Amino acid sequence: MTAFIENISNHFPPLYFVLALLGMAIALFIQNKLRMDTVALLVMLGFGLSGILTTEEIFAGLGDPNIVLLALLYIIGEGLARTGVANMISDWLMRVAGASETKLLVLLMLSIGLLGSFMSSTGIVAIFIPVVLAICASMNISPRRLMMPLSMAGLISGMMTLIATAPNLVTHSELIKEGYKGFHFFSFTPIGIMVLILAIAYMLVTRHWLNDDKIAPSSPNHSDDSMAKLIEEYQLNGRAKMVILAADSPFIGKTIDELKLRSLYQMNVIAVQRFKNFSHLTLAAFGNTQLQKKDILLMDIGISEEEFEALCEKLKLQHIELKGSYFSTHAKSVGMAELAIKPETESVGRSINELGFRSRYGVSIIGIKRDKAILQDNLLTETIKPGDILLVIGIWSKIEILMQNRKDFFLLTLPKESKQAVPAASQAPHAIFSVFVMVLLMVTGIVPNVIAALIGCLLLGKFRCIDMKSAYASIHIPSLILIVGMMPFSIAMQKTGGVSLMVEEFIRMTGGESTSSFFILLGLFALTTVVGLFISNTATAILMAPIAIEIAKQLSYSPTALVMVVAIASSAAFMTPISSPVNTMVIGPAGYRFGDFVKIGVPFTIIVMFATVLLVPVLFPLQ
Repeated sequence: MTAFIENISNHFPPLYFVLALLGMAIALFIQNKLRMDTVALLVMLGFGLSGILTTEEIFAGLGDPNIVLLALLYIIGEGLARTGVANMISDWLMRVAGASETKLLVLLMLSIGLLGSFMSSTGIVAIFIPVVLAICASMNISPRRLMMPLSMAGLISGMMTLIATAPNLVTHSELIKEGYKGFHFFSFTPIGIMVLILAIAYMLVTRHWLNDDKIAPSSPNHSDDSMAKLIEEYQLNGRAKMVILAADSPFIGKTIDELKLRSLYQMNVIAVQRFKNFSHLTLAAFGNTQLQKKDILLMDIGISEEEFEALCEKLKLQHIELKGSYFSTHAKSVGMAELAIKPETESVGRSINELGFRSRYGVSIIGIKRDKAILQDNLLTETIKPGDILLVIGIWSKIEILMQNRKDFFLLTLPKESKQAVPAASQAPHAIFSVFVMVLLMVTGIVPNVIAALIGCLLLGKFRCIDMKSAYASIHIPSLILIVGMMPFSIAMQKTGGVSLMVEEFIRMTGGESTSSFFILLGLFALTTVVGLFISNTATAILMAPIAIEIAKQLSYSPTALVMVVAIASSAAFMTPISSPVNTMVIGPAGYRFGDFVKIGVPFTIIVMFATVLLVPVLFPLQ
C-alpha cells in the first residue's frame, strides 16, 4: 500500500482530486443521507468546477445509447406488469406448489430468474413480496425462510441476459467503447443458470439458518388502507356472489340496464368475467354491457342466501363458490375506493340512481358512510347529502379514471391492493409477443439493441399494453441519473492515469504474469465485490470495467473474459442489506437483521466467486 501511495505522488495533482471526489462519493453513499442520484449530480458538478473534464466528457452519459436502452427496458417491464404476465406466473406458482415448501422455493426462484431476465429485478421482487406473504400465511411458515430466496433470485436474474440489469449494459458499453466486440444477448445466460441452480441448492439447505422462534409466521399486513379493513367497516362479508350464465339463461343477449337486477332483486353486477384469448378477462359492468353465454358475473347481493338460491334456479344461474372475503381473491382486477363528495357539487341532493355511476364510470356504489353510520339497503333511492362518503367497487382501470374526476368528489381511501392491479390483463398475449419480437431482434442482431427495445415499446403501445402516462412514469429517472453522473469517473480515472496506476498495483499484488490466471480472476472478482459493498452495483461496474480492460491488455488476456467477471461480481450483491435495493425491500416483510445477510450472503458469494472464475475461462477463452 505504501508503494501505491508513493506512486500517486509521482502523478499530476488532478489524480488527487479525482480520488478525493471518488472518496467523497463513496462516503456519501455509505452515510445514505443524500439520495444516490443527488450524489451523482454533485460529482458532475465537481468535475465541472475542476476543469479536469470537458463539458462534453461530463455529460457523455446523456448521449450513450445504453441510457436510452435502460429507459426503454423500464417501460418493457411496466408493460409486463400491467398486463399481468408476472401475476399469471405467481398464480401458477401458488397452484402448483401446493403445500410443499421445497417445491415452492424451487419454483419461486426459477420464476423470478426467468421474469427478471426481461424486467427490473426490483419490480419483479415488489410484485412477488405480497404473493410470498400470502403463501406463508396459508402454509403457516415464517416469511424469513422465503424472502431471502426471493431477493437472491432477483439479484441472480440480472445475470441471465444482456438487458437484465444495468451493470451488464455498462460493462458491454465499456467494451464497445474500447473497440472490442462486446457481449451477445445470451452471453450471460450459462453463468446465470449455473448460479441460479447453485442458489436453489444452497437455499434449500441454509433456509433453516433463518429460523427465528421469536418471529411468528407472518400474514399479509391488513393495514388501515387495505380492502380487508373496508370490507369489515362496511360489513360486506356474505354479500359477494359469483354465478355463471347457463346456456338457457334469460340474461343472455341483454344489457345489465335492461335486466334491472338491482331494483328488482337487490342483485348488483360488479364486474363480468369473460373467456377470451385463452384466459378469463375481467370487464367493467357498464349499463350497456351485453351479457353472453358462459359469462361469469361478480355480484353484490342484499338478499338472504335462500332467496338468492331461489333466484339462481329461476334465472338459470349456476352458483360458483367464492373463496376469501368479498372478492379479496380478485384484488388484482377488482378493487374499491372511498370517495368524498364535495359540498358545492351538483351531486348533492340527487339519488344514487340519478348519478348513474354504472353508466358513466362502469363502477357501482355499494355503501355510504354518513355520520359514522353505514348505509347499504335501498341505495338506489338514497339521496346524497353533504359529508357523505361513497364506497365504490369495480375494475381498477375504471376506478383510476373515476379518481381523475376532481370536480364532483375527491379520493379519500385507496387500498394498498391497487398496487397489485393489472389494468391491461386482456393484452397479456400481446405483451408476450412484443417482448418476443424485441428479444428476437436483439439475438439476431438485425438492429441495434436500443432500436429493438424501441420497437418492443412501440408494439406495447400499439396493443394498448401500456399508455404514454404509465410509460413515462415507469422510467426510474434517479437510476439513470446515477449512471450518467458516475460515468465521468471512468473517463477521469483514465485521463489522469488513475486506471493505469490501479492496474499496476493490482498486478503487483497478485503477481502478474507469473501468477495463474485463476488467481488473477479471483482477485478481480474479490476486488469488485469489496467495492460493491460501499456503492451501487451499477457504479461498481462503471468503475471496475475500465480497470478490468487495462489488466487484460497488460497481461495479454481477453478483455471480454475479465469484464464478464466484473459484471457477475457487480450483481453478486448478497452480503449486506444495503448492497442492493432488492435486499432492502425484503428486510421489513421478513424481519431480517443485518447479520442475516452476512450469514447467508458471504458463504454464497464465495461459492459464486469460485464457480464464476472456473466457468468464465471455459466460455470466454483468456487467450
